[in-house]
Amino acid sequence: MEQFKGQPRLPKFAVPKRYELRFKPDLITCKFGGFVSVDLDIVADTQFIVLNAAELSVDAGSVSFTHRDSSKVFKPSKVEAFQEDGILVLEFGETLPIGPGVLAIGFEGILNDNMKGFYRSTYEHNGEKKNMAVTQFEPVDARRCFPCWDEPAWKATFKITLDGVPSELVALSNMPILEEKVDGHLKTVSYLESPIMSTYLVAVVIGLFDYVEDHTSDGVKVRVYCQVGKANQGKFALSVAVRTLELYKEYFAVPYSLPKLDMVAIPDFSAGAMENYGLVTYRDAALLFDEQHSAASNKQSVAIVVAHELAHQWFGNLVTMEWWTHLWLNEGFATWVSYLATDNLFPEWQIWTQFLDECTGGLRLDALEESHPIEVEINHADEVDEIFDDISYTKGAFLIRMLQSYLGAECFQRSLASYIRKHASSNAKTEDLWAALEEGSGEPVNKLMNSWTQQKGYPVVSVKIKDQKLEFDQTQFLSSGSQGDVQWIVPITLCCGSYNVRKSFLLQTKSGTLDIKEFLGCSIAETRSRGSNENNALCSWIKVNVDQTGFYRVKYDEELADKLRNAIENKYLSATDRFGVLDDSFALSMARQQSFASLLTLLGAYREELDFTVLSNLITTSYKLARIAADAVPELLDLITQFLIGLLQYSAQKLGWDPKPGESHLDAMLRGEILAALAVFGHDLTINEASRRFHAFLDDRNTALLPADIRKAVYVAVMQRVSTSNRSGYESLLRVYRETDLSQEKNRILSSLALCPDPIITLEVLNFLLTSEVRSQDAIMGLSVSSKGRETAWTWLKDNWEHISNTWGSGFLITSFVTAIVAPFASIEKVKEIDEFFKARPNPSITRTLKQSIERVRINAKWVQSVDSEKNLADVVKELVHRIY
Repeated sequence: MEQFKGQPRLPKFAVPKRYELRFKPDLITCKFGGFVSVDLDIVADTQFIVLNAAELSVDAGSVSFTHRDSSKVFKPSKVEAFQEDGILVLEFGETLPIGPGVLAIGFEGILNDNMKGFYRSTYEHNGEKKNMAVTQFEPVDARRCFPCWDEPAWKATFKITLDGVPSELVALSNMPILEEKVDGHLKTVSYLESPIMSTYLVAVVIGLFDYVEDHTSDGVKVRVYCQVGKANQGKFALSVAVRTLELYKEYFAVPYSLPKLDMVAIPDFSAGAMENYGLVTYRDAALLFDEQHSAASNKQSVAIVVAHELAHQWFGNLVTMEWWTHLWLNEGFATWVSYLATDNLFPEWQIWTQFLDECTGGLRLDALEESHPIEVEINHADEVDEIFDDISYTKGAFLIRMLQSYLGAECFQRSLASYIRKHASSNAKTEDLWAALEEGSGEPVNKLMNSWTQQKGYPVVSVKIKDQKLEFDQTQFLSSGSQGDVQWIVPITLCCGSYNVRKSFLLQTKSGTLDIKEFLGCSIAETRSRGSNENNALCSWIKVNVDQTGFYRVKYDEELADKLRNAIENKYLSATDRFGVLDDSFALSMARQQSFASLLTLLGAYREELDFTVLSNLITTSYKLARIAADAVPELLDLITQFLIGLLQYSAQKLGWDPKPGESHLDAMLRGEILAALAVFGHDLTINEASRRFHAFLDDRNTALLPADIRKAVYVAVMQRVSTSNRSGYESLLRVYRETDLSQEKNRILSSLALCPDPIITLEVLNFLLTSEVRSQDAIMGLSVSSKGRETAWTWLKDNWEHISNTWGSGFLITSFVTAIVAPFASIEKVKEIDEFFKARPNPSITRTLKQSIERVRINAKWVQSVDSEKNLADVVKELVHRIY
């Protein structure tokens, strides 16, 4: 049996075709019993059957294999579970006959509270705490519910029956109910057999729910299930789901393949949502929308998440990645197409501009030496969780957008539909998608894309003018400032002075040149001789990577950078390009390829900015610059903060505090972001007004003075004045937290509390996160501490690490704890301390994340040293403050 330990994948001598599953969950004792019969094909001589099982008690006496042709029953001589590998090995006394047969296994398990496998979630009904039973199997946790071949490639059909379900509860699975038999207070529910699918998509939910219902034009029944009394909060998601299913049917040229789609709000849920075939599960905040108390940002988030999960019904469920190495095919594509759908449904949200902000996470992560390729080798189930990250999701999405932009939207869509038809009900690898796009376009897609998916990182393209030629040079971009030696085939796009004057080409070598006279109405020499002539904007600036469609950074020489800054001030550039110039400049400054002073000078060009996405990025950048300044040049922090406040005054005055009749969705979101930033930077007028509105809200929860869109900002402002000697704002927020049953409101409060500048209050907040008052998945909302609370948070993490690692032992949540608390530091001394602490407490599921976080600390430390050594920084800051006021 030892030969099967430590293997990345299961042996291939038995192939599952069909599972018949019976479960009997007990919501009082939180245990479940089960029985599985698997139709197998034995395809090679073997005395073993090896499958996955974890944290299950297998009844060895129940295990048998019946050969179909001879009806001979084989009983295993040995049944052994290897928990570390999550496998169950059955050894038989003789070689099993080739051909079909049925494997039968009885088992028991616990409805755990870890939000994976078959687990329990809690809710309140009529003041009483109750349990519901929920499954969450992706990536490798179906094995915690029933013995199975728990790998994406082992697709099969599933026939599920639930026994002993309390008759008043709703019991859902992937397929519609075939039969429901009530026997007193209990019922047995059996479901239609599913189409062929992977184990990670199997789902069961049992609980007390209300629902709202609608149908698509071709008769698919769509329901949103939520806690009793909250049905109205499901109406927006229902509308989005019905319209999205219609859109995808047309876009993919393949109809949705099941007769129903259920979407369920689950109170305890580790991810944002899960695309189980026909039974999509969500955390409450990702599915429900309250017209009065949810913010515009919540509405947008619900639309994008629903569109993302429904995209998986085709890209992931119908066509499934062959192995976790190709996870990006699932997640990158679903991320990209969710923006496509949202833009179709809500064009006024300008979602493709916002997409750039979503993708900054991928660019930041992939600029680390501890990044990983999009296609990453997975050698153990423990490693899978860590690649559900910004590389798989946002870099994946960006590359698909880059390729669509290069091939053209129609060609891309046509080829995609062909890919889905060809691989429906099967598995695919990255190269299968490239082959379909290559066939549809006639372009060498495989050659173009391999450098982007099979090696980590991306290039920075340096651009300079020499002898009326543009010179391009690519090197790997690393935030550490190091130089990589890999190359990419880079789709270069540029425009000069006007979006009507464009050029595109592939940079296939390290460097290249472009004679700009070929496509410019005048030469750079003429522009220089005339100076910056406003009447001749055609030659006044050059922007590379037009609309940020390419996954790379651009570094301009000083002359080109100055002209771009002027173009931003004069509003010549599109919002996407204004975003790109700012984001690239911030990244280059962090990598010490551009001075801190020049970055602040560029920020000054955005003082009249009003676009939501550009300002949102400006605010995020400002937060980070203020933190670096606090460590590097504390004597200049007040001046720099004054400058950052000044940058936001124009937009703050335009938007004001109160929503205007008919204002845009984007303005509603922007108001809250600007007010929150002003509060964090200590703007007294903002904090005073926030305090006034908060007290009105405490007197009347429905006051018009505190609409949902500015609540987060007001809560942040309230916490800026909280201290051990002035606790009233903190205690009032805790009271609101305890009174509300809206998870979005709870999250707004949690994400505001730790921003208090008093470290003693910060510690109280962090301890509160570990109490039963905060659901496990929501604790990470409260980890964004102020810079004054960093050391407090690190000490707290060390003191509570055993509890944290036991509660959030693997997956997204534990890695979020590490990233949020470790990454903001900026000293080399701290690196050693962090490294020593975790070396003594190894946890395989955070290995990659920990290395990345430590690298970020090193990068911050080098950046701080660099800023500290800038000679003219004080003069530049004083001049900028003088200019903005």
